[in-house]
Amino acid sequence: MPNETKKIHNRKSKRVFISDCEGPISRNDNAFELSSEVIPEGDRFFGLLSKYDDVLADIMKRPAYKAGNTLKLILPFLKAYGATNNWIKEYSAKHILLVPGAKETLQYVKRLMPSFIVSTSYDKYIHSLCDLIGFPNENVFCTELDIDKISIDIAEKLKLRELKKEISSMSMIEISEKAKSIEDLSLQDQKKVKRLDKIFWKEISQMKSGKIIEDTNPIGGYEKEKAINTIIERTQSDLSDTMYIGDSITDVSSLKLVKESGGAAISFNGNKYAIREAEIAVLSDNTIIISSLASVFQRYGKDGVLEFVREGNYDTIERDVDSAKRKPQKEISTSELPQVEIINEANIDRLSRESNYFRKTVRGVLIGSLG
Repeated sequence: MPNETKKIHNRKSKRVFISDCEGPISRNDNAFELSSEVIPEGDRFFGLLSKYDDVLADIMKRPAYKAGNTLKLILPFLKAYGATNNWIKEYSAKHILLVPGAKETLQYVKRLMPSFIVSTSYDKYIHSLCDLIGFPNENVFCTELDIDKISIDIAEKLKLRELKKEISSMSMIEISEKAKSIEDLSLQDQKKVKRLDKIFWKEISQMKSGKIIEDTNPIGGYEKEKAINTIIERTQSDLSDTMYIGDSITDVSSLKLVKESGGAAISFNGNKYAIREAEIAVLSDNTIIISSLASVFQRYGKDGVLEFVREGNYDTIERDVDSAKRKPQKEISTSELPQVEIINEANIDRLSRESNYFRKTVRGVLIGSLG
């Protein structure tokens, strides 16, 4: 560990803990689950739109478009199949699946330092989760949703259902690891992207339900960055004293921001997008290791975390969790010790494959495959 002089200096700093929700805290993909529940073939429909989202955000880098906008693209279709604010809230509250240890970890970490959740998920899901785990709603940034604010007639519902059938009939968009532009996709996939562009930005935009897309602002991509900067201002802290936990394409901007600012950017069971921008990769079926990393970070900052990871003594990871929390943390069943590595050019491809595979074992193949 760092020497005593550095330890005393670092303890004067105000550390901040920020985590995404779905992935590091819960195993859900709430929007995917809502779609699967109410829209026919909703799982495949959502998966295709998620790939479209990946293309626009990561491949084409379309101006003013951000990762996570899938959550507004599905809204006209949820509306057409009868979803309401109350149904979304009730369904979300009944189907929360926490990562083992997440409740204990958040309760522990928020005693160590100011702690926040920044999530692309809908507010109705996030607030239900916060009520369940006892996390303050005022420390949450998420996507505000009001699907009841407009009404659509039968003709529009039928038109949206026809468009849903057309989208569902498309084969899945394939994105190669080397794809850097739209021209790197197959000609068939390029045609799908153009057709989806027309559906969403010309046809639906002229419908009443297009107002839902226009008015909904998913907290993903650069909106997560804005949330982080708001937190820094609120806590009078610094990005270099920030630990950020993410796992998907919606966390890319945040992980990059925190890493480049000298903070601790951590991928927790992340996909290739998260691994690409994080500095530390964690593969674990529970959150015990996050408790320990947060404890080390609060005491010694990012340098202390990097040293802790290099030491690799994860058989004693409870050593940095205070005694009041050791018992509940130890009661969590775990199949094996966590895999924790500092990401570098030599291991990034391997970690991307291993982490992507592991996330599917924790969250399921369908959800784990989403961007």
